[in-house]
Amino acid sequence: MRRHRNVKIVATLGPASSTYEMIRALFEAGADVFRLNMSHGVHDDIRKRHEIIRQVERDLGRPIGILADLQGPKLRVGVFEKGEEELVEGAAFRMDLSSAPGDATRVNLPHPEIFAALEPGASLLVNDGKIRLKVEACGKDFADCTVVIGGTISNRKGVNVPDVVLPLAALSQKDRGDLEFACELGVDWLALSFVQRPEDVIEARGLAKGRAAILSKIEKPAAVKAYDAILQVSDGIMVARGDLGVELPVTSVPPIQKRLVRGARAAAKPVIVATQMLESMIESPVPTRAEVSDVATAIYEGADAVMLSAESAAGRYPVEAVSTMNAVALSVEKDPTYRSVIEASRVVRRESVADGIVAAAREIAEATNIKAICCFSQTGNTAALVARERPHVPIIALTPLMSTARRLALTWGAHCVITEPQERFKGAVLAAVHAARTDGFATEEDQIVVTAGVPFNVKGTTNILRVAPCDERLISRVDPE
Repeated sequence: MRRHRNVKIVATLGPASSTYEMIRALFEAGADVFRLNMSHGVHDDIRKRHEIIRQVERDLGRPIGILADLQGPKLRVGVFEKGEEELVEGAAFRMDLSSAPGDATRVNLPHPEIFAALEPGASLLVNDGKIRLKVEACGKDFADCTVVIGGTISNRKGVNVPDVVLPLAALSQKDRGDLEFACELGVDWLALSFVQRPEDVIEARGLAKGRAAILSKIEKPAAVKAYDAILQVSDGIMVARGDLGVELPVTSVPPIQKRLVRGARAAAKPVIVATQMLESMIESPVPTRAEVSDVATAIYEGADAVMLSAESAAGRYPVEAVSTMNAVALSVEKDPTYRSVIEASRVVRRESVADGIVAAAREIAEATNIKAICCFSQTGNTAALVARERPHVPIIALTPLMSTARRLALTWGAHCVITEPQERFKGAVLAAVHAARTDGFATEEDQIVVTAGVPFNVKGTTNILRVAPCDERLISRVDPE
């Protein structure tokens, strides 16, 4: 089974998509990576979904990526004596550490770290920004505010603090337990929520101990400001537009999205665009035209993946949502404009031998009738570098490691093939030819480009490129050894 598109699709699993039949149908409809949301469901539910994904993988013979999305620290108000209150614009309202039930004048905010970081003039956003408060005065256990935008406030609604960097670790105690559980299960990616600084990523990496790649979710203003440093220590990026659109003006989200995608592309690290991509398909079998345009925009920008959240986890039409996203991707990538946009936004990097090899591979493929670029990789780095070039021919990533193949399921254009470990370059060429022909990328009359590192099975040694015929007899004449 091969995809006829380059962008990857991430589908979140949930109550609407927990059976073998549904998960297999989602994969066959186009899902490449499945997201397990650690904010919902107990560990037993997560374990069962993980087992089903691996069973689908075995049955269909294709590597499937699994992304565990950690909840992150959740900031919430306490409870109200009446369950809810109506806050009126211009009224005074206090948040404090008192555990007494709230009323129309105050409520508990059980987070002393917020009060420690607040300053007069800061904003507090409640219930996804529907309510906005301005801090007038604050201390170690209170914040006196003015209601800027009123509305209904009720028990345990979420609070966002966009104006300050909070002294909060990105990993709560729950996250630490979930991280260890997910790593023991064998997930391929860990998504880290509410990252504010590179140290948050470094801490998660230390706990993961190489068992999963770390993907940073950019959803706070502090993370946008520190993006370059966060990107450097991350294995991948998610543009989490939900909280970004709460903590920042919604009009700033599109240019931020473009900057984040372009930065990740330049670093050869996969980037996912997420949140509300086909939101209406939770209830409708067809998307809005604006949603289709939103998905298309992310693909034109060169994002590695686009993601479905509630559409596939809890919606009424999960398979239709994946099929729609797949159809949009196919349509965009066939558009001649797509190629010109992708090439215009390509970042040229020539800092290493590997950079030169993959750039040459793309240029050769563009200048001749090459059918695919085949790269051998232990870690997936070579395939990521090839993907950064965004070539117009397919990328076949060959690796002896299933863990590498699964992680590459998130990388733009990478068709992953498990192969035997190679000791000689001729064997690598023959394996590449076999994969290209078996999976329908080339015929006996065609040619492919093969990149590899010699000596084999050593990280960071990409140093050789070969244009090879897809006829094994011709290879044997040229390379008799």
